[in-house]
Amino acid sequence: MRLYINDVAVRDGFQIEKTFIPTKTKVEVIDQLSRTGLHKIEVTSFVSAKAVPALADANEVLSAIERVPGVLYVVLVPNIRGVQNAAATAKKPDEVNGVMSASETHNRANINRTHEQSLAELPTMVKVAHEAGMKISMSLSTTFGCPFEGHVAEDVVLRFVEAYRNAGVDAISLADTTGMANPRQVEDLTRKVLERFPAPDETFYTLHFHNTRGMGLANVVAGIAAGVRSFDGSISGLGGCPFAPGATGNICTEDMVNMLEDMGYDTRVDLAKLLAVARNIPAIVGHEVPGQVMKAGVTMHLHDLPEYLRT
Repeated sequence: MRLYINDVAVRDGFQIEKTFIPTKTKVEVIDQLSRTGLHKIEVTSFVSAKAVPALADANEVLSAIERVPGVLYVVLVPNIRGVQNAAATAKKPDEVNGVMSASETHNRANINRTHEQSLAELPTMVKVAHEAGMKISMSLSTTFGCPFEGHVAEDVVLRFVEAYRNAGVDAISLADTTGMANPRQVEDLTRKVLERFPAPDETFYTLHFHNTRGMGLANVVAGIAAGVRSFDGSISGLGGCPFAPGATGNICTEDMVNMLEDMGYDTRVDLAKLLAVARNIPAIVGHEVPGQVMKAGVTMHLHDLPEYLRT
């Protein structure tokens, strides 16, 4: 079975680092990731430089990266202005990814909009993106739970998916923003979404998990069982929402690929190349990272016999 793997580290991970990651370094990481076989790479965002100063170099990054055929380059946009800014760049992204939250409180904390305001902007965002020749995907943050409001009703999620579909978006991401999801919940809710609103293609729906409570990779397996074929990860496990208390990093891309390949799935990702990128990340960010396979080696990485067994 073919699965599609996306990486969001340069946007979702670098955005919360205390030290600004130089533009040149961001470009180098993106160019390295482009040669690993990933389906999509989220490279930056068009948000207020005051709100997210770590990504104030969006134009420079988009202009400098080397585009590899078959890879989709994505930028995050929180509103109409973000889409317009992306459309005005000399080298446009392939796709803009809008974001709303299933919970009203997180929506206001994250993008300073009510649900009504966000949904009112959506048709214009789609129109501007398509007229500029860009695809537009929409993420639904806090799909599986909100750190402020708690449980998010399934009907709320389904109504947002319906609104996204009616607006004509090209793809939808269901996001577990603070790692509150569990595998049974993921399979049940995702299956309901796909049954009510069938996917027009294998990459229309993406699942985006955080590993805050250690269930991220288990949730990927549950998502596959429900019928999803596209998943976000973050190289070396970087990330976490700056507007969600306790939100640690996304699931680790190379750990996910290692697991999926072991299970017999076809990810089309070169794990060795991915690990080479991951092992450079601690030096870039200046601290330890959560990735496990980069430290332990791939599952079938064998070791020499201890000396006392060689005689």
